[in-house]
Amino acid sequence: MPIPDYQSIMLPLLLTVADGKEYLVSDLVRSIGVGFNLSDDEFKELLPSGREPRFRNRVGWTLTYFKKALLLKATGRAKVVITDRGKELLNENPPRIKTRDLYRYPEFVEFQKRSKSPVNREDGHIEEVYEEQQTPEEALESSYSSLRRNLESELLDRIKSCSPRFFELLVVDLLVAMGYGGSRKDAGQAIGQSGDGGIDGIIKEDRLGLDAVYIQAKRWESNIGRPVVQTFAGSLEGQRARKGVLITTSKFSDDAKRYVTNIEKKIVLIDGELLAQYMVDFNIGVAEVANYTVKKIDVDYFEE
Repeated sequence: MPIPDYQSIMLPLLLTVADGKEYLVSDLVRSIGVGFNLSDDEFKELLPSGREPRFRNRVGWTLTYFKKALLLKATGRAKVVITDRGKELLNENPPRIKTRDLYRYPEFVEFQKRSKSPVNREDGHIEEVYEEQQTPEEALESSYSSLRRNLESELLDRIKSCSPRFFELLVVDLLVAMGYGGSRKDAGQAIGQSGDGGIDGIIKEDRLGLDAVYIQAKRWESNIGRPVVQTFAGSLEGQRARKGVLITTSKFSDDAKRYVTNIEKKIVLIDGELLAQYMVDFNIGVAEVANYTVKKIDVDYFEE
């Protein structure tokens, strides 16, 4: 089943702690996840940042909201207990608890005023935006992912409009930034010099030149099928080479992808989408506009 959003977690979490006992957060995560029949893979699924499991993050934000609304209180490091206010809310037998339900508590309203834009319209009604399904951290990462996808799409469009020679130089810059090719001067001399049997260049695998990587760069619009990849593999055989990278601005067919997994030689296929991702990752053709650092409490600092 899909991982529940944080608002779906609210009522089950409060019901879990309704007995008034002290609970470890880790135990709550496991107990509530089992209640939702989450698989091991769903427990382990990470946020796009890779820093934290998605379900653990959603439980964490639910706990934060409940503590700000004084439905729960912290009793120690990663420990919580239900409050009288929390018990009163459960006594109302709500079929579901949502973020908007917490706005009855002035402490939560004050928290939201400090952490985001004003929450109420002038007529006193709460905007539907507070029915959001994402935690603030997920919303931040979602916005970043959207900006990045747009950037990658624009990058690929720019690459396709450039000359073949510029594309070769771009490949040089990227491979050097990724740690291949030795110096940029060495890589620049190697790329575009061979032209032998479908090979566009040869670069060092590392600065010591312990092995060579053969390159083919194709600035194409149409998909690349198995015959092209097979020809490249044959070119490697003619050079007695073991490793190659085939880079394109288009895509590879499924047959081409299957082919490289079934041959002895190591050929890496980089399509236009992956090329754009690598360019962003290694700062090729892009410039930093802003940098936001997300911080959290250092619980070790407060240990006495």
